[in-house]
Amino acid sequence: MAVTPTSSSNCVLAYNDQTLIDFLAEVHEHEEPRSVILIWDGLPSHRSRRMMDWVANQRDWLRTEPLPGYAPDLNPIELVWGNVKDQELANLCADTIGEVSEAAEDGLDRISSDAPLCFAFLRHTGLRL
Repeated sequence: MAVTPTSSSNCVLAYNDQTLIDFLAEVHEHEEPRSVILIWDGLPSHRSRRMMDWVANQRDWLRTEPLPGYAPDLNPIELVWGNVKDQELANLCADTIGEVSEAAEDGLDRISSDAPLCFAFLRHTGLRL
């Protein structure tokens, strides 16, 4: 499942360690008692001291797997965005950024409801759970 924290106004929030901690706490509430594996790139908020300390206290349900630097071919989210661009955003001639946001969200909803497609993105990277 690829997830992105969003605000109620449908605008993407700025990523920082506290935003991600709050979001992951919500994921935990939603997915409890299941374990979660995060595949993370090198975003600074993924590596902050606050985030590392928080993750260390979540080991009973949360595991992180860092991607090597400069390796978009190993990042399944790049395939997700490519799919959205090829489907929902292809030839889109929107009048507002809100229309673009809505189309992108529709694409993310489509992908997140298709487990075989999500696993295909993961397989394509060569990564294994």
